[in-house]
Amino acid sequence: LQCTYIQIDQAERTHAVVLSRPAWLWGAEMGANEHGVCIGNEAVWGREEICDGEALLGMDLVRLGLERADTAEKALTVIVDLLEKYGQGGNCMESQMAFTYHNSFLIADRKEAWVLETSGKYWAAEKIEGGVRNISNQLSITTKIDREHPELKNYAKSQGWWDGKKEFDFAATYSYVNTARMTTSRGRYCEGYKLLNKHKGSITSEIMMEILRDKESGINMEGGFMTTGSMVSVLPQQADLPCIHFFTGTPDPARSVFKPFIFVPNITQLLKTSSPTFGQDDPVKKQPRFQNKPDRRHELYKKHEHAAVVMETMEGKGKEMLKEIQKLEKQKISETESILQNGCLDINQMVNLFSQSVEEELKIY
Repeated sequence: LQCTYIQIDQAERTHAVVLSRPAWLWGAEMGANEHGVCIGNEAVWGREEICDGEALLGMDLVRLGLERADTAEKALTVIVDLLEKYGQGGNCMESQMAFTYHNSFLIADRKEAWVLETSGKYWAAEKIEGGVRNISNQLSITTKIDREHPELKNYAKSQGWWDGKKEFDFAATYSYVNTARMTTSRGRYCEGYKLLNKHKGSITSEIMMEILRDKESGINMEGGFMTTGSMVSVLPQQADLPCIHFFTGTPDPARSVFKPFIFVPNITQLLKTSSPTFGQDDPVKKQPRFQNKPDRRHELYKKHEHAAVVMETMEGKGKEMLKEIQKLEKQKISETESILQNGCLDINQMVNLFSQSVEEELKIY
């Protein structure tokens, strides 16, 4: 199997996946599979040096976990086994300038959720027992470690990061984070934690979308790095109800539509949100890599980009457009809510649920 940079052994069978990914690479920032497993990924840094060599990207591991596992814990196992066998590393940016990092993962299914955080080949995982949990660009697992790399503690000891006596705290040991201040200092992790806790026990898909749109907290990023895609999933515990995955497929969720996707048989590729491919001519595949940058924008992205300019420069028209896309999103959310309440699934309608939403969004633009 050809991943972004390296080839690995293919699995005997893989599951259907829906992915939100940077167009130039093989993996994904986030996505879901047909069994209701969802994974999201964040960059993290710590004391352990980052491997310069090309290996699996964290984003490749997201996709591989989704393709090869039908539960959240199995996805965790898939990721740590691949990490052990192939390692993580390589440029995470479509550029000659190198940008590398370790990875953390939020993994959930209908029944349970895990946080998996890595430092080179070492890792710790925490099972989420209830309430709310978020990850951002820092290690966040402290003393509650439910699974770990067999050498996690010995390695920390050998590096002089842990004396073997005091209680082992993963984030404090493997990074420079003051874990006592983690949920009080200003930063995306802390702000996310606060926003989630504010709505604890009553989080709906709409509240989650609102949180992802929050600019003041830095969750909806602007500037050098910006939020280029957002996803919200509803995973009902009743197995007869479908999981619903909302994707923007466009940057800045504050002016994007979260469009619903449900796994049903016979879904065809989502053409208007799939970026063009360049085969062996792709500058990512040629050595030296990244000598030029082709236009990877898909149809919805191009139209959205044009609409964003209108929203910024033409106040009246921009407000009208924003109102229209918000109305479309509300309509889609209420359609999916009635599916969950009535449990009736019109398969023919579901096949085109996402594509139809994209068409309606394009019309507004």
